[in-house]
Amino acid sequence: MKNKTAFPRFFILLIAVLILSACSGNVGSDNQKPIITVSVLPQQYFVERLAGDYFAVNVMVQPGESPENYEPTPQQMRALSSAAAYISIGVPFENVWLDKIASANPNMVMVDSTVGVEKLPITGHDHADEDHVGEELDPHIWTSPRLVKIQAQNIADALTQLDPTHESEYKANLDSFLKDINQLDTELTDLFAGSNQKKFMIFHPSLGYFANDYGLTQIPIEIGGTEPSAQELAQFIKLAKDENVHIIFVQPEFSKRSAETIAAEINAKVVELFVLSPDWLNNLRSIGQTIAEMNQ
Repeated sequence: MKNKTAFPRFFILLIAVLILSACSGNVGSDNQKPIITVSVLPQQYFVERLAGDYFAVNVMVQPGESPENYEPTPQQMRALSSAAAYISIGVPFENVWLDKIASANPNMVMVDSTVGVEKLPITGHDHADEDHVGEELDPHIWTSPRLVKIQAQNIADALTQLDPTHESEYKANLDSFLKDINQLDTELTDLFAGSNQKKFMIFHPSLGYFANDYGLTQIPIEIGGTEPSAQELAQFIKLAKDENVHIIFVQPEFSKRSAETIAAEINAKVVELFVLSPDWLNNLRSIGQTIAEMNQ
């Protein structure tokens, strides 16, 4: 009798273990999405809008870090071995690291999302003690809705190359994303159409393309990682007074010291903007509203 009851119990336990193992195996396989690595957080938004659930996204430059001088960690470089693609956007750290990133995984598809984007020179003051050879091009192309449409098309093309089976879905996602971008562009155009104050001061020149799209002028305090000298600070204070500047924008990745010095002299506010937000669409809308409100 004892042996008869032991066998069924063992058999039932064995079946339960096998079912549990099969279930846990299925969960693991569902989580094994192909990985796309990008440089900055706004690109994560772009890829997720276009790829849907078919790819996972890793981001190199983490919140609070600057893409001007970022150095990927050893863990990030090792993680590239399992990436299906890397999508670059032309930020400065890529100049040093992109070849190393590509060599970390010979099978990884390298995608340049800037193809077709016409970059503009960085606008701003000249440091008197510097020799200027040529013009430095502005890398902040994600701050222009109109240029993001070009980047979105490049990313959608890359997704189709990586995964032709879901081409129709990537096309539908692109159409939906472009519709939202056009709506944002219309909103921002209308927002600044009747604005009398077209200039704003900002520490790091990250909104040049945004300003170009909507007839604005950014006055950057810092260019190329160099804070202004005491003499240049005095010039900025005079310029801010002449231009009736009463707001100075700063970014969390950079020092606020120079902006605060100027603001104290002209009785202006220092307001933080996060141009690297992962919530790209709403963040750019919010930036536009902030600039418009502060310039009234």
